[in-house]
Amino acid sequence: MIKILIAGEASNGHEVLAEISKNKYDVVVLDISMPGINWLDTLKQIKSKSPNTFVLVLSIHPEDQYAVRALKAGASGYLSKESAPDELIVAIRKVATGKKYVSPSLAENLAINLERDTEKPIHEALSDREYQVMCMIANGKSLKEIADSLSLSDKTISTYRSRILEKMKMKNNAEITRYAITHGLVD
Repeated sequence: MIKILIAGEASNGHEVLAEISKNKYDVVVLDISMPGINWLDTLKQIKSKSPNTFVLVLSIHPEDQYAVRALKAGASGYLSKESAPDELIVAIRKVATGKKYVSPSLAENLAINLERDTEKPIHEALSDREYQVMCMIANGKSLKEIADSLSLSDKTISTYRSRILEKMKMKNNAEITRYAITHGLVD
């Protein structure tokens, strides 16, 4: 039986990365809604700075929206807060042994999607950064606000927006927003 010891706590992405720099952790439970650095950037930096640290992503969002993206970015597991009370300890123990954790419902959905020969939603073709920018546009943020939030230049964000529009075959932010709402990608 794996003994679980809570050894630290952080309230935002910057604090998580500071803790990772100072201490060694076996498992980090990363809240997707944490303020500060975007969860995806935080996850990638954790994996870069501490590749042997396993990360379990905890989210209020349904698995079908973010789980695959989290796993591709290096997470060892993904758990929605809806199922967290029952499964959190099970998930932590599993990822602590170096295995991947997905809920039974996510595993079933992944198996069904593999079985079907269906097209993926077009937003899945976006890079992580493009996806992040798309969601921020859909949430009504201006390009300047997005640039400031991500510590990037306005021109870089404008380039991402152009790529998003091109890849998704859309003409404007209103179409991006409508798509994101229709697919449940915004809060």
